[in-house]
Amino acid sequence: MEDLHAVSYLKEIVIILAAAGVIVPIFTRLRISPVLGYLIAGFIVGPYGLGSFPSSNTGILQHFVISNPKQVAELANFGVVFLMFMIGLELSTKKLWDLRRIVFGLGMLQVMLTIVVLGFIAWILGNDAIASIILASALALSSTAIVMQILMDRRKLATPFGRSCFSILLFQDLAVVPILILLGIFGAGAVDGISAAVLIALGRAVGVIAFILLVGRFILCPLFRIAGAAVGAEPFMAITLLTVIVTAAVTGMAGLSMALGAFLAGLLLAETPYRHAIEVNIEPFKGLLLGLFFMTVGMELDIRLVEENVFWIFFFVFSLTLLKAAIITPLARLFGLSWGFALEAGLLLGQAGEFAFVIVGGAMAMELLSPATGNFALIVTSLSMMLTPGMAYLARRVREYQEKKERWPYKKTGSADVSDLQGHVIVAGLGRVGDTITRVLDAESTPYIVIDNDAAVVMKKRKAGKVVSYGDASRYELLRIFHPENALAIVLTMDDSITTVRAIKNIRRFWPDILIFARAFDIHVARRLYSVGASVVITETVETSLQIAGSLLKGIGVEEDIILHRLDIERNHALLGISVEL
Repeated sequence: MEDLHAVSYLKEIVIILAAAGVIVPIFTRLRISPVLGYLIAGFIVGPYGLGSFPSSNTGILQHFVISNPKQVAELANFGVVFLMFMIGLELSTKKLWDLRRIVFGLGMLQVMLTIVVLGFIAWILGNDAIASIILASALALSSTAIVMQILMDRRKLATPFGRSCFSILLFQDLAVVPILILLGIFGAGAVDGISAAVLIALGRAVGVIAFILLVGRFILCPLFRIAGAAVGAEPFMAITLLTVIVTAAVTGMAGLSMALGAFLAGLLLAETPYRHAIEVNIEPFKGLLLGLFFMTVGMELDIRLVEENVFWIFFFVFSLTLLKAAIITPLARLFGLSWGFALEAGLLLGQAGEFAFVIVGGAMAMELLSPATGNFALIVTSLSMMLTPGMAYLARRVREYQEKKERWPYKKTGSADVSDLQGHVIVAGLGRVGDTITRVLDAESTPYIVIDNDAAVVMKKRKAGKVVSYGDASRYELLRIFHPENALAIVLTMDDSITTVRAIKNIRRFWPDILIFARAFDIHVARRLYSVGASVVITETVETSLQIAGSLLKGIGVEEDIILHRLDIERNHALLGISVEL
């Protein structure tokens, strides 16, 4: 019997891998989000796709159908866990502390306002008070897995737009804790003790988070140091997987989201010399498991219910998206995003999320929601998640159209008002390096402003249609005119290292969070620029050597991942004096 179960489980895995291997590359070739490919692949191999045909139980189709998605659902949930771990690696405790205003400001306001509005609508539609609160709480949360994957694919996570979306999602993950506690209280009928139970739950959450951060800080680095010194990659891989699973298990047992524990572990390791090697080890697991999660969402889509209630289901899907966008857009604008980026954030976060399956499923099990209401909510959730990649594309096009109307005239004439600059790049210096950078930004349709202290160069470039202003980029009085607080990054390409150092000091003093990319001729200047606060320094002598070395390794047959890993080691050794194997 055990062998039959094992074969059955392997069948599910084979079907998933085959579907992902065939359908997703097709979507990628068509330049459509892989997330949508996974969702559709899951629907096709699920019980409501091929499984709905009469021959799916006895004929040849039975070998290509996953009839019970719950068999792989638990494994699929680890996709979100690994995604949050990778997100933690991209941040640091300092960056997270810097985000506290929008996490507990923008994020909290979004969750609270959305629950109030959706709860009122659910009550108006005939649900009782408890059912209305449950439905509103479930639908107020967005999909961390889908939205973060889209942001990472588009390399927007480090931008003000990406940080705002991430802050909302992070608070939503934190909000799952009191929501699940409330669900348990409703299920037990202990409504009178809600306030005390929520306070106890929040206290337990703070305690668990503090425990992971404190213990992890003293244990993780020694563990990775031992694993890194061992022969072979297996010990390092084992410690990496152990870290993710144990921290996820600790928060899971405490009643928190497992993804939150993995995020904290990634956060602890973000500033260690092992970060890049960890990313290389985790990436394949994250990609496969996250794809599996998206496929399980697609498997849950019951097309029969959609056919029976097609108008009302799509009405509620689009109403939910527009309603959440109407709440998020003005809030995001209030917290500093332009109207274009605020609208894009609202539409991108307009879907319901993966935690809706947990909340609604639990409420149905406790008989707090009727099967008809619960299944309807789950269908709306599934469809809203499936439509997210398309909605993200639409939102981006709307934002780009608005930006072209508002900013492109400034870019072409070089003489429009700069008071409303948002999401731009400030380039200081327009020599051969700066000129190349602006051509790349032009190709990517990214708005920018250039500052140069050579009047002849400024006049020549302005006649050519470049947005160039004359002045010393190291002066605060000049920089503030171009709104660095709203910029994506500042790029310093000047030849004079003294001016570059002075510029970085001023930028860090007045705009501590912005990304600073700087150019240096040699290692000594690069180390000086790092010491005063540069985010990334490109050293001409080092990078030339590394390009030659990389081409050499590629020419003699070394794999691409190994080449990138080796070049990172040499770059850090040259610039930062780090000789540890990353």
